[in-house]
Amino acid sequence: MDETKNLVNNDFKDIMFNRHSYRKFQSDVKISREEISEMLEETITAPSACNLQSWHFVVCDDEEGKKKAHSVMMPFNYPQTDSCSAIIFVLGDTQSHYKYRDVWNKACENGQISPEERDKVFKTFLPLYEHADRSFLEKDATIDGSMAAMQLLLVARAHGYEANPMSGYDFGKIASTFGLDSERYIPVTAVAIGKPEGDYTKSVRYDVKDVTDFM
Repeated sequence: MDETKNLVNNDFKDIMFNRHSYRKFQSDVKISREEISEMLEETITAPSACNLQSWHFVVCDDEEGKKKAHSVMMPFNYPQTDSCSAIIFVLGDTQSHYKYRDVWNKACENGQISPEERDKVFKTFLPLYEHADRSFLEKDATIDGSMAAMQLLLVARAHGYEANPMSGYDFGKIASTFGLDSERYIPVTAVAIGKPEGDYTKSVRYDVKDVTDFM
């Protein structure tokens, strides 16, 4: 991957502090699937618990996909859903530990870790997930998915787009709508991406003193 191929903004201060959630996009703007794939490659460099990478993405970028996305959305999210270039549903994968050995075996083969370090992972982290209850797996997958979603918002801006994260949709319909295994994949958020049209609504933030305790 060429990390700079489609980056048009590499100013971290601007990317982070001037990120806003637009509710309408230029409907005639298309983003190629190649570039979307690049954005997702950059997105999945996000951290994850024990390097499980418990995330999965469903990209709706054509007429059929956008109709499916519209069908699960609450009405107040129709403007960005119907006008954006793509909606990416970020899901958590509660069964990511099934392929956990592959990741660490590859790292060992690449010389990134020793066989002893790999085996230590298999004896410590892996059993936690193999014997975990549903609640534990869902929480872990939600955290990983949230990390990826936040990174996607910033990656989209670095590519010259804006992105709007949305949770106003029917979580219970996601699996059936997109043909996914509801036992495995859990919805985390949806991200509308495109070129903005019109202004954003400036949000008011709490004072950091009201949301922080120093111990």
